Amino acid sequence: MTKTTTSITRRGLLGAFAATTLAAAPTYSRAFGFLRGAGDIRRISMYSGRTGESIDTIYWIEGEYITEALKEINFFMRDWREDAVTTMDPRTIDIVTAAHRLLDTDEPYMLLSGYRTPKTNAMLRRRSGGVAKNSLHMNGEANDLRLNSRSVDQMFKAAMACRAGGVGKYSRSNFVHMDCGAVRSWGS
Repeated sequence: MTKTTTSITRRGLLGAFAATTLAAAPTYSRAFGFLRGAGDIRRISMYSGRTGESIDTIYWIEGEYITEALKEINFFMRDWREDAVTTMDPRTIDIVTAAHRLLDTDEPYMLLSGYRTPKTNAMLRRRSGGVAKNSLHMNGEANDLRLNSRSVDQMFKAAMACRAGGVGKYSRSNFVHMDCGAVRSWGS
């Protein structure tokens, strides 16, 4: 896995974000109001404690998704148990990115779970009551994430502020679920 790096300053990135309006958000017509001011550049930064891999890439510039960056994200968010890759829904990536921006941190997310094959999802369901039978993870529409510098409650509130999908708070397991399905929330 190749790590993509860029040389953008935080101030320059925030300036670019401030220069753009909601019209640049391509995926949801009204649900992506959280990207207001997100600008012409969208970047995602994550690492996986399971695989030891990391990704730090700009995946959107001037109203266009970058195909090669999305392919890298798809590989990074693969089902590591089965080494299976799917096409992640870009709306999910946008939600994760917007929530991260609201949290105002440079710390990359820790990805606990992105795409899951039906086999992996079934195995996790047998181990835990908190895994949905028809999980959006199996469609490439969900992520389970953690940040060391922010609490589960802070992450949950940031994702909820996006009002663009499902948000689950798993305080005992120290992670937040974010998906691009119907707007809803759960957890404690």
